[in-house]
Amino acid sequence: MTNKAIVVVVDDDPAVRDSMRALLESAGYVVKDYASAKAFLKEPLPAGGCLVTDIRMPDMDGLELQEEITRRGMDIPVVIMTGHGDVPLAVRAMKAGALDFVEKPFDDEGMLASVQRALLIGHQERARHAEAKAAQELVALLTPRELNVLEKLVAGRSNKVAAYELGISPRTIEIHRANIMDKMHARSLSEVVRIALAADHSRANLA
Repeated sequence: MTNKAIVVVVDDDPAVRDSMRALLESAGYVVKDYASAKAFLKEPLPAGGCLVTDIRMPDMDGLELQEEITRRGMDIPVVIMTGHGDVPLAVRAMKAGALDFVEKPFDDEGMLASVQRALLIGHQERARHAEAKAAQELVALLTPRELNVLEKLVAGRSNKVAAYELGISPRTIEIHRANIMDKMHARSLSEVVRIALAADHSRANLA
């Protein structure tokens, strides 16, 4: 998770940016740094990276930056750098979506651990989003009646009970179930349920 991963540093202090660049590049990261939050927001978002930002900056501080990232739905994990006395602000930033905060003066190992954790969580989140998107596309292939049957399958109904509740024959349930598995490219009922849950279909429509 380190080699070639991009870490963005936002801090109005050039000495901090220089020291962060030296530390992160020595650990194998690619570093992009900005003197302000507004400068960062003007640039394209790096894919697969993370952001380390100071909490105290002019114009737009780290908390405001985190809130703006959340508002825009930007896909980048955030680590907040905070000075003494700014912990309440860092906690607010975490409530707004930041993953971690590191108090200044920080040790190199602590900062690198926070960056690595942010990159790992970001990678896991992107993988979950990709799985959910693929699952949603499969569920979208189903007809309204197949969605009804899927609801019963996810709820744990047997073919006989599902048929009774839907007012159709068990044989028709079997046919729909086969069609659902075929459209979802599923080899088992458990795989159908997993795809439905990944699509968040159960929480949205299969209550």
